[in-house]
Amino acid sequence: MKASNKIILFSGIIGTVFMLGCKSKVQPEKLYGKWNYIRAYSPNANPPDSVSNTELQELKPYIEFTRPDKLRIIWDGKVLSQGTFTLDGDNIRYKEIFADGQSRQFPFYVSELTDKQIIFETVGKDGSKVTAVKDGSR
Repeated sequence: MKASNKIILFSGIIGTVFMLGCKSKVQPEKLYGKWNYIRAYSPNANPPDSVSNTELQELKPYIEFTRPDKLRIIWDGKVLSQGTFTLDGDNIRYKEIFADGQSRQFPFYVSELTDKQIIFETVGKDGSKVTAVKDGSR
């Protein structure tokens, strides 16, 4: 193989890898809707902590993504958190807006997103990992 052909082939492979690597895994069309929690735990807590299945059934927590890029988390029928979001590859960049107008930003890392299930987590000492199913897909 000629050196010029090798360069073209190598450039094509690098370009393909770059394009695939930059493609967002989290697509808004899949994300929009209500997602009911089926598992929630804090792996970095000391000791690690989780919410029991009974508690999840009683409190019915969920996360809801609506247009235009709004997010809210409901726990026991009450708004636990609300704000806006943007997508960044495998991350949901969440801007939580408090009642007093203050805000904070942090990412949710999405490790899985299908038409029926999402697994996302926050990191750090108070981080949590949640598995949720799309409303109506159980």
